[in-house]
Amino acid sequence: MKVAGFTIIRNAMKYDYPVVEAITSVLPLCDVFYVGVGNNEDATRQLIEALPSEKIKIVDTVWNESLREGGLVLSDETNKVFDQIPMEYTWCFYIQSDECVHENDHEKIRASMRLHENNPQVEGLLFEYKHFYGQYNYIGVGRRWYKNEIRIIRNDKNIRSYKDAQGFRKNNEKLKVKSSGAFIYHYGWVKAPKAQQAKQENFNKLWHDDAWVKKNVAAAEEYDYSNIDLLAEYKGTHPGVFAKRIKEAKWTFHYSDSKVKRNFKYRFLYWIERLTGWRIGEYKNYRSI
Repeated sequence: MKVAGFTIIRNAMKYDYPVVEAITSVLPLCDVFYVGVGNNEDATRQLIEALPSEKIKIVDTVWNESLREGGLVLSDETNKVFDQIPMEYTWCFYIQSDECVHENDHEKIRASMRLHENNPQVEGLLFEYKHFYGQYNYIGVGRRWYKNEIRIIRNDKNIRSYKDAQGFRKNNEKLKVKSSGAFIYHYGWVKAPKAQQAKQENFNKLWHDDAWVKKNVAAAEEYDYSNIDLLAEYKGTHPGVFAKRIKEAKWTFHYSDSKVKRNFKYRFLYWIERLTGWRIGEYKNYRSI
């Protein structure tokens, strides 16, 4: 069994993406790792070149700005890199530049890939998500946070990154998946307020035109973290590769449950989920088998 990792990145330094941590967290599971490096406005390429591993393969790309709305440029870039992976690799591990895998889950992930290696019915492996928000000691528990997503796919070029690259499809059909038994740690909503504001102003341009962004993304020096869904205090550990970032996170974030807007329907559905684990009406971009 051979495993290839892959990701895409653009302007990592300008917008403070933890892409080095993302890649490093899955590198022990991969025989090779492909990084799609876009047309940057900073030293992102040099950042990737400096990674101390011979496994790293850089794929230089130019982002197609005509695919800007709906986030389609993200799936387009993801597919460009996926298509560079030779067919000798059985599994392809996709990690986004603000995601991470805990080293404690490595053996679970290896075991899952081995277990399903020779079963072509399993087209992907599913991961449960931990979404962090505001600071590293808070985790999203409300209904706005997606619970699971595919991050390992079979090396079948009929599989395509879907829409804004959150998941994958095969011939426009949902992939048949098994659980990996592991977690993805998502840190996209944990940045210093100034860095988060800059990221949001830029990132929304991948979904909307300039007029929409100007109208809907408030111009500010710092991001307003108060528009939040339900959070809970996180008491677990973080991936070791994030230790330095966590130590250097000096900004202040205060969470108050009273700031969360919840109508009766939301409270009822959330209560059912906490009681039973069933998220009524949940959108799933996959088929569990």
